Amino acid sequence: MSNYKETLNLPKTAFPMKGNLAQREPTLLHHWEQTGLYEKIREACKGRPTFILHDGPPYANGEIHIGHAVNKVLKDIIVKSRTLDGYDAPYVPGWDCHGLPIELQVEKKVGKPGKKVTAAEFRKACRTYATKQVDGQREDFKRLGVFGDWANPYLTMQYQVEAEIIRSLGQIVDNGHLHEGAKPVHWCTDCGSALAEAEVEYKDKQSHAIDVRFGVIDEEAFFARCHSVPDHHGEGPMSVVIWTTTPWTLPANQAVAFNPALEYAIVQVENDAGKERLMVAEGMLKETMDRWNIERCHVLAYGKGGEFENLMLQHPFYDRQVPIILGEHVTLETGTGAVHTAPGHGVEDFVAGQYYDLPVDNPVNSHGVFVEGTELFAGEHVMKANAHVIDVLRERGALLREEALVHSYPHCWRHKTPIIFRATPQWFISMEQNGLRKAALEEIKKVHWMPEWGQARIEGMVEGRPDWCISRQRTWGVPITLFIHRQTGELHPNTTELIERVAAEVEQQGIEAWFSLDVEAFLGDEASDYEKVTDTLDVWFDSGVTHAAVLNHRDGLHAPADLYLEGSDQHRGWFQSSLMTSTAMYGHAPYKSVLTHGFTVDANGRKMSKSEGNVLQPQKVIKNLGADIIRLWVAATDYRGEMNVSEEILKRTADAYRRIRNTARYLLSNLDGFDPSVNMVSADKMVSLDRWAVARAAQLQDEIIEAYRDYSFHLIFQKIHNFCVTDMGGFYLDVTKDRQYTCQADSLARRSAQTAMYHIAEALVRWLSPILSFTAEEIWQHMPGERSDSVFLETWYEELFNLTDADVVSTEQWQQIIRARSATGKLLEQARKDGAIGSSLDAEVVLSCEGELHDALAALGDELHFVLITSKASVVTGDAGTETELSGLHVTVTPSAATKCDRCWHHSEDVGADSDHPELCGRCVTNVSGEGEERVFA
Repeated sequence: MSNYKETLNLPKTAFPMKGNLAQREPTLLHHWEQTGLYEKIREACKGRPTFILHDGPPYANGEIHIGHAVNKVLKDIIVKSRTLDGYDAPYVPGWDCHGLPIELQVEKKVGKPGKKVTAAEFRKACRTYATKQVDGQREDFKRLGVFGDWANPYLTMQYQVEAEIIRSLGQIVDNGHLHEGAKPVHWCTDCGSALAEAEVEYKDKQSHAIDVRFGVIDEEAFFARCHSVPDHHGEGPMSVVIWTTTPWTLPANQAVAFNPALEYAIVQVENDAGKERLMVAEGMLKETMDRWNIERCHVLAYGKGGEFENLMLQHPFYDRQVPIILGEHVTLETGTGAVHTAPGHGVEDFVAGQYYDLPVDNPVNSHGVFVEGTELFAGEHVMKANAHVIDVLRERGALLREEALVHSYPHCWRHKTPIIFRATPQWFISMEQNGLRKAALEEIKKVHWMPEWGQARIEGMVEGRPDWCISRQRTWGVPITLFIHRQTGELHPNTTELIERVAAEVEQQGIEAWFSLDVEAFLGDEASDYEKVTDTLDVWFDSGVTHAAVLNHRDGLHAPADLYLEGSDQHRGWFQSSLMTSTAMYGHAPYKSVLTHGFTVDANGRKMSKSEGNVLQPQKVIKNLGADIIRLWVAATDYRGEMNVSEEILKRTADAYRRIRNTARYLLSNLDGFDPSVNMVSADKMVSLDRWAVARAAQLQDEIIEAYRDYSFHLIFQKIHNFCVTDMGGFYLDVTKDRQYTCQADSLARRSAQTAMYHIAEALVRWLSPILSFTAEEIWQHMPGERSDSVFLETWYEELFNLTDADVVSTEQWQQIIRARSATGKLLEQARKDGAIGSSLDAEVVLSCEGELHDALAALGDELHFVLITSKASVVTGDAGTETELSGLHVTVTPSAATKCDRCWHHSEDVGADSDHPELCGRCVTNVSGEGEERVFA
């Protein structure tokens, strides 16, 4: 144990009133780092039971935003509170480092791989870029006061982690969950191959934009699902209208997609074709009618998109009926609000098609030509077939409008020619072939989901999700390290052994070991029969297997983790990818509990965006107000819903912070000269009011610990704030001022109050430390007595106590006394406003009441006036005096006629009785030159 003030070489000055957090916090950060506080915490926690919160890795690109701050602060509060709880709770931060966003940033700097730089050089540049991004974000996270193993985070691009990601893939293969399937990818018909995102560039292209009728099969079924339906359903044929700029994809159409949340309208129109009924999204109604030059129309009925699911439509030129499906990818940006869906020719179409088990029809060969057997269009190149498709639509009466549209369109960077989406072989983790879906749903039930609705949310997603396509055509990513037989397409029979050999190489060289691997040297005589897969893994797979790559391979960690904590969007993302991989690998979930937080919005509930001008940068807030204000705002907000934040909200948070800080400052200022090893008063000898104060803190500590364990941080803020403002500032500290300033320095009455304040301060600093980390450490520096180097090396304070039956004034009686004090105080304030008294000490009061309230007040005897802060107080039975807000209590307030003591400011009839001290009352004379007064109750 050491004196922390000396270890910091701080002047032994009073705890400052102003926080000046923006200036003080960096000093503490530097000290924590220089003294290796995180390592000291780990050493102090050795041998304790562990609590593992696994960090969902943020993406290593760009500055952190307020959502990042919320996430990291919540995690830090939990880790620190678990340490106080007696756990060893290490925190290893991580970053997601592969994938397209980094590739795009690097392309801007060094060019596309295979063009200005080789693929190997490009990957090296990506690694350098990601490292720089990690360094920048790490400093911002540390500035928030977040503790962790910042010198040794986990990165998905670390060689060891990359190797473990590959081993995880191997285990999933071993367990029979991998299969090869088809998914649309960018395809260059000139290259005759798929393109990675980095190989695609966007240029303007003139396309045929067409509106196409899909005839309604059963119009009565449509009207039955509308609301406000008229008796007359209109006249003429009825169609759902789609808009597309790729007419050539219509032969592969398998559905029309609606947005389930949008309103759709069935409109009666009259045009050159006569009377007909057209269905479009209500939000596109004016735009579509104008585009189609329809002047006379009226809405027949409205219905939500979700109501029309699975109703059938007629394909515009094939003898095929297609369903209406639902998808959130359908928007009101362009078109009609109804989207033509061809799973073989679009990623969103494919995803929706997988959900609805639609055929992945791809009638186009590798050179962009419709294959033999394609009705009407066989042998035609897709780019030249557009005109033919439009002619067919016109002939069948399905074409509503055609126009030329110049828009941004993907092109091959090599050939500068337009590309297409085409379904090609991809790698999938199957949900069904070895029971993964069923196993995952069983595991979900074993997890504690917070809030509870998280379970139903992820269950619904897992129940309906398609197979997981884990392959990507990227340059910067962990490779799918498989060898495929050139003739049969089968995996090498020794895949498990080969993957381990590759992983061992990756441990030494990183992913470049695979990309540069010499197949002949690696496979020997079999090399001519096999080719290596060049795809990379989906980055969600990278982060999804960190339970294996990090938790199972890092000292002090373990899987399953005790807790995963991320935003509520991660039910679809990291929570699910982690669940799928862990269940596929080990048969169990990677976490015991999952906690989600909402998203940050402005004071009006609007999403934050630069265009709205309502973005709040945590760096700016820290510079102006300090990180502890962000931390307090996070704790004070119910994070399970949307989290409103604005400069005004943070200013109010800063006001609340000052209330808490001022309470700590008052406690510390009154502990000046108090040495707990010498001056501590035993509990049984303490003044009754001081015993109550400690007991109140003990009760509150139990509530706070429970709230920390329940992750109810907003309740902790409310309880601590109320304790500081009401119990302390509004009552206890106000009442004990007299003792602190008038009793002898070493009197039992003063030392008793100091003892209570010491106990309260010891507890309070711990309550605050997970939330107000900088402020708590600053308080710790100014606490009296020998102590450990940091509050973060402590557990909960255990010297608090409760009142017992031996206490003359019970907890319930003190509550009655406090209520009576509040009611009396309002009458005293009115008397002051009326000019009858200058302050409450100028008054004498008589309290009239009956029963338990009378007994509680009478128990204080002559010391009641100290509680009321009046010069005299008495209790009588009856109802004489002014009725107060407290039922059964009447109070009479009169100005005191006695002389005012110059020292304690109480009016007393014995002022001047002592000739040596003519300006003092008898009590003050005793305290100045006598043995000192005694206090029993207050």
